[in-house]
Parts: sequence; structure tokens; C-alpha cells
Amino acid sequence: MASSSSLYSNSPCAACKFLRRKCMPDCIFAPYFPPEEPQKFANVHKIFGASNVSKLLNEVQPHQREDAVNSLAYEAEARIKDPVYGCVGAISVLQRQVITLQKELDSTNADLIRYNEILPNHGGSSSPPPPPTFYYPSPWNNDDPLGDAYHTGGGGNI
Repeated sequence: MASSSSLYSNSPCAACKFLRRKCMPDCIFAPYFPPEEPQKFANVHKIFGASNVSKLLNEVQPHQREDAVNSLAYEAEARIKDPVYGCVGAISVLQRQVITLQKELDSTNADLIRYNEILPNHGGSSSPPPPPTFYYPSPWNNDDPLGDAYHTGGGGNI
């Protein structure tokens, strides 16, 4: 259970307090919306409605209710931040970042393969040539030699 403090105190759960009703001992919301987290229920209520959440909790197995409430709370918060896409928008942004980083990694690996192909033909010198300097601007790379490549789109193939 998320928090059973509301079961042993006189304070109503966040849901009953928000809905301005008496919190009964068998309140379906009390274990999952403690009085210390009023915004959690407010967000869930705003997006899904108290009646729908109550119906959902009654249909879900008791051992799965906490996960269901956490999912509802996460989606409600995401919907409030991004009413159109909700958490799907955040997932989409992360997927695009993964694709961009994969392309950057593939490019770097291709450069390493080309470098390793050149290395054996270096001549007979006893010391290897210095490693090539590749620059791929990214928000995580603070070594921008021009000082503006990331912001102006200059340099690198991302």
C-alpha cells in the first residue's frame, strides 16, 4: 500500500478532502491518495474524474491498485504539462534523441573503422600517429572550438 497514515488518523485522504466529503474507513482512495499529497489527487481528478478513478480502482486487483494509481498520476501530470500528447510527447522526444545519438555513434564508429584501415599503412615508424580529432557538436559537448557550432548548426554531421 502507498501510505496507510490516513487509515489511522482523523485527517481525511486527499481525495475526500478535495471532494469535501467524509472519509470513511473503507474509502477506496485513502491508501493511494494520502492527505500529504493533495496535488496528486487534484491532477488525477482534473484529467480522469473521481468517478472514473473509483470505478477503475474497484475493477483492478488490490495488489495492482498502487501501480494503477501511480500510472494515472504520471499520465495526469504529463497531460497537464502537455494537454495534446501527455506522456507520449515525452516518449517521442526521448525516442528522437536516441535516434540522433545512434546516428552520431554510427558516424563515429565509421570514422574509427577508416582510421584503423589507415593505421597499418602508416609506414614503418615505431610510434603510432596521433589519433584524429573529430568534432561532433552536441548539447553534451562543451569543447566547441568555434564557440558557436552547436547553436548555429556548423560543423559535424549529426
